[in-house]
Amino acid sequence: MKRNKLLHSDSETDAMGSMANLFDVAMVFAVALMVALVTRFNMTEMFSSEDFSMIKNPGKENMEIITKEGKEIKKYTPSEEGSSNKKGKRVGTAYQLENGSIIYVPE
Repeated sequence: MKRNKLLHSDSETDAMGSMANLFDVAMVFAVALMVALVTRFNMTEMFSSEDFSMIKNPGKENMEIITKEGKEIKKYTPSEEGSSNKKGKRVGTAYQLENGSIIYVPE
């Protein structure tokens, strides 16, 4: 009789309760993944109040310059001469020396 009573208890189990717990776990995982990606790709500057400039793929054809001024983020894509829909062209090269000074060499 005791064995039968343990198998068939009178308390009801809530099937949706386990779904709510799974949703909570998924949300915690998603937030942790976003934080990991932001720190991995060094994008913490996007969330600060400081202005900055960042260059993706320097010296290559698909180079992009990303600037943040206040809350506005702008993306600039330089191009070769003769392109009508592009925004700019390469005019020189800048080198940073070991002491921190920057030298610009026009082309």
